[in-house]
Amino acid sequence: MAADRVEPYARLAGVYDEIVVDPCYPRWADFIVDRFRSSSAAVDTVLDVCCGTGLLAAELVSHGYRVVGVDSSPAMLTRAEALLGPEATLVAATLPELGVDTIFDAAISTFDGLNYLTRSDLGLSLAAIAERVRPDGWFIFDLHTDTMMRFTAANPVVSGEAAGNRFVITSEVDQIARSCDTTIEVIEARRGEPFSERHRQYFHSAETVRAELAAAGFDDVQVFDEYSDQPIDDVTLRATWTARRSTRHPRRLVETTPGTTEGR
Repeated sequence: MAADRVEPYARLAGVYDEIVVDPCYPRWADFIVDRFRSSSAAVDTVLDVCCGTGLLAAELVSHGYRVVGVDSSPAMLTRAEALLGPEATLVAATLPELGVDTIFDAAISTFDGLNYLTRSDLGLSLAAIAERVRPDGWFIFDLHTDTMMRFTAANPVVSGEAAGNRFVITSEVDQIARSCDTTIEVIEARRGEPFSERHRQYFHSAETVRAELAAAGFDDVQVFDEYSDQPIDDVTLRATWTARRSTRHPRRLVETTPGTTEGR
């Protein structure tokens, strides 16, 4: 049966935790919590940007943090609500909009959420996040690396089976534009009919990320190999960035307009 093309995450949300996510979130949460606990000022409230199905939010809630999750995908938020219940607040918003007006002790964005942003929307989104983080508060997030760009270009087709779902993931990488168009096709679904979704992501250079973080008002920037204490190297596929909201940078209002960024 031919797979129906649907909007990004409209159907993938239902099987996302089964075919996309590996059991990494406890380890990732430990890395984040260790950073929070290294602060002189306590971290209590966390903004989870592109919260997806809520797996990382659930880990942080289990550590005692109060979490607000933001995502643009109604289907992903429905899954997150089923997982989290009243333990976290969930908000529908599309970056660079955040849909919240309170100040948090920290913000996070995990598992590729910010990879969906163009260079322009990345800058606007980082500035918007900075507006919602207190001075000296944390921002921890991950992004693809140049190594990931080359690896994806060299391995454009990935197929597999997980939890009764057979899938094929096909990627078209433009290394000049630093973009990737990925088609995720579930050719045999454990629940429901086959479907396919097309996603566009971007590979932002380290120089770009540092420049946009500085412009947004973040400093004390460090980069690690996927939520570990190890520095990035030539084989790092996912870089984990940590930054602090500058106590010297003047807080500035950010005017944003809804974009086309997909939730993660």
